[in-house]
Amino acid sequence: MPVLASHRKPRTKVRTTTPAVGFTTAALASVTLLSTQSATAAPAEPKPAIEDVQKKVDELYRQAGSATQQYNRARTASTAQRTKVDTLLSDVAKRTEKINEARRELGSYAAAQYRTGGITPTATFFLADDPQAYFDQSRLMSRSTERQQKAVDDFRTQQAAASKKRAEAVKSLESLTETQTALRSSKQKVQNKLTEARTLLSRLTAEEKARLAELERKKEAEAKEKAQKLARRQAAEAKEREEAEKKAREEAANEEAANESGGDSGSGSGTGTGTSPGSGSGTGTGAGADGSYAAKAQKVLDFARAQIGKPYVWGASGPASYDCSGLTQAAWREAGVTLPRTTWDQVKAGTRVATSDLQPGDLVFFYDDISHVGIYKGDGMMIHAPKPGANVREESIYSMPIYGSVRPA
Repeated sequence: MPVLASHRKPRTKVRTTTPAVGFTTAALASVTLLSTQSATAAPAEPKPAIEDVQKKVDELYRQAGSATQQYNRARTASTAQRTKVDTLLSDVAKRTEKINEARRELGSYAAAQYRTGGITPTATFFLADDPQAYFDQSRLMSRSTERQQKAVDDFRTQQAAASKKRAEAVKSLESLTETQTALRSSKQKVQNKLTEARTLLSRLTAEEKARLAELERKKEAEAKEKAQKLARRQAAEAKEREEAEKKAREEAANEEAANESGGDSGSGSGTGTGTSPGSGSGTGTGAGADGSYAAKAQKVLDFARAQIGKPYVWGASGPASYDCSGLTQAAWREAGVTLPRTTWDQVKAGTRVATSDLQPGDLVFFYDDISHVGIYKGDGMMIHAPKPGANVREESIYSMPIYGSVRPA
């Protein structure tokens, strides 16, 4: 039987495209992922305006100034505490030596008692060759026992005193450790604030730095204008006082002349004698007080002017560099007046005066936290150590917000 031909259609091979489909899917997934990331990514933070940068930098310098005062206070306290600890330790060493001396004396008594043995007084009496000798020896031993008791009492007294001083020394050492910890913390805080300010400034472009400098010049010009207004107002007030004093002197002279020329001569003489010494005394006292302060203030300003150009260094008090309160302290020292180290203590060291009543030599304090101080030189200007990166210079007292002013002497 013949083989029948197959009527099935031959199977056509279909080329698979799976790899291509996989590649396309991966590509689409990648595009989708990138699109999603782009859509959800946070927008770039806008660059702060140069005015905001200026405010931020000024605030960082103010905070660094406040931290500097904390550092100065901690360092002053640390120095005082170290002196106290050294004194106490020296005292403890001396008392320990006294204890050792008392201990040696007690040891000699104990050794003597060991050598003589523990014989009772009754046995000693019966064994003695001469009863009188026994009684003489008994009196001697009685005096010896008194000395021993005194030695024991001295030992106990010295031991108690040494223990007390040792406890004080331990407590002072603990206090010193706390102060030194505060000192390190304040130092780190200053460094952090200054680093932050420098980093902020370093990110500025040349154009932004130029704009910042222009803002500083504008701020300085406004401060100078305010200083000039104060100077004009003070000059006008001084002129008014001078004219009033001149008028008062002329009226007093005219009244005295009228009294001498008219009325009873005896009565006139009496009135003149009574008036003249009183007037002279009042004027002399006032001039003396003003003259004394003016003389001191002149020494302060002469010293401060000589420091112009020296760098500000936080924590420094001269002679090569200064921070703000270090300069004021050193300047008033030249006039024989001892000021505390920090602005927070200096603001309490004198008589408070209004800004309109400022005289050369007065101290002007700034900011609500009283973290800066300068020396008033007149005409609305001061000499001060401004901030890191700047030198001691003259500047308007209106360059910073004024807290208050003090006349130290």
